Amino acid sequence: MRNLLKPAVLAIGSLATTFSAATDANAQTISSCAPRQAVVDKLTEKYGETRQSLGVNRNILMMEVFANNDTGTWTVITTNPNGIACVRMYGDSFEALISPDPQGKPAAFTFN
Repeated sequence: MRNLLKPAVLAIGSLATTFSAATDANAQTISSCAPRQAVVDKLTEKYGETRQSLGVNRNILMMEVFANNDTGTWTVITTNPNGIACVRMYGDSFEALISPDPQGKPAAFTFN
């Protein structure tokens, strides 16, 4: 398995959180919160990530996946109705599924 050691620092306003390294086999789980636009701006400017998908649950909490298709980095954020977004997880090795299986079968995925 490739070891893609990727230390990163995500600074949002006066809030700075140091993330641990991520590898192919896992994602780092964290919770750093700030106004949504500040989080999105940092993901775009520092990591080149753009929104890939979103969803809303019954509690009106929006979940978004941001990713950089060139580098493979990805971040999951949730935003509450007050506009506060929290980074929930991040990692590398992002892959967009262009065409999910019409039978609903999970895609085959293997680690190199």
